[in-house]
Amino acid sequence: MVCILFPKLRDLTLALNDLCLTDAYFPELPGFYAGKVRDSYDLPDGTRIMIATDRQSAFDKVMASVPYKGQVLNQTARFWFEQTADLCPNHAVAYPDPNIVVAEKLDMLPVEMVVRDYITGSTETSIWPMYAKGGRDLYGLQFPDGLYKNEKLPETILTPTTKALRGEHDAPITPDEIIKNGLLTEVEWTELGEISHALFIRGKEIAAKNGLILVDTKYEFGLDSEGRITLADEIHTPDSSRYWIKSSYQARLESGEEPDSLDKEFLRLWVSERCDPYRDPMPPIPETTLIDFSQRYISLFETITGEKFLKPDEKLPIQQRVRQSLATAFPDYFA
Repeated sequence: MVCILFPKLRDLTLALNDLCLTDAYFPELPGFYAGKVRDSYDLPDGTRIMIATDRQSAFDKVMASVPYKGQVLNQTARFWFEQTADLCPNHAVAYPDPNIVVAEKLDMLPVEMVVRDYITGSTETSIWPMYAKGGRDLYGLQFPDGLYKNEKLPETILTPTTKALRGEHDAPITPDEIIKNGLLTEVEWTELGEISHALFIRGKEIAAKNGLILVDTKYEFGLDSEGRITLADEIHTPDSSRYWIKSSYQARLESGEEPDSLDKEFLRLWVSERCDPYRDPMPPIPETTLIDFSQRYISLFETITGEKFLKPDEKLPIQQRVRQSLATAFPDYFA
């Protein structure tokens, strides 16, 4: 696959970063905000422009840039927004470029809804690291002794986290704490829980039809101008979700191997094997590893959607293409 999608890299005639959108700052647009992965602009009329860059974050750090990653995220989220629009309204309005979504600006709710079917993970908010250290009361839920990593849980669970401010970390929180601290009302919490479960069920069904297991995911919500709960940011992307290949899951579980995955966990595990990602300097990531990672994201997109991933024209620098798309969609700002 590397020879097909990255033929020039094999011959070392094209630098990996030449394929990446690492910066999406355009001074013509107001209301700029740089996130770890997405660069956004809030326009005076309530429109939000979100540009998915190729920056790759994990452990609350930007680690590298991955070719085509932003396009995969944006187009995968678009597929899922369209597949779940009957379950919950979402913020998407238009897609003027493979890396851009024009959205409705929402009043974001300060809780991330994390839905899980398996005990796994490698980050500080994942249930497996907490469980492996002896935790049994996690997110207000009681876990029995004797569970092992990557095992399916008896039932789907919600493990919410706080939505971190810039420079801070997401933190585990219980439903009782959410309501007691006034982050959500009891009615909002109940409704978010019901919506999150419905979205997850839809995701599992579509993933299973395509030979994948949707292991866990996170959802972010906001309130629109009429006060309706609205799905925001992304949904069921390989950045926000874990996907395992169904056909090999049981055999790898029984042999104590990590599942074959098409998501961010591949890179998390690579880093975790080489350092403590929360305390040590991040090791340089080889180009071959980043290419493998990119291929996993592309494979996830193609497997889930049934569509062929279309690479952009490499003759046109990606930042220039994005700028042209923005100028076409918002000519008043680029006159």
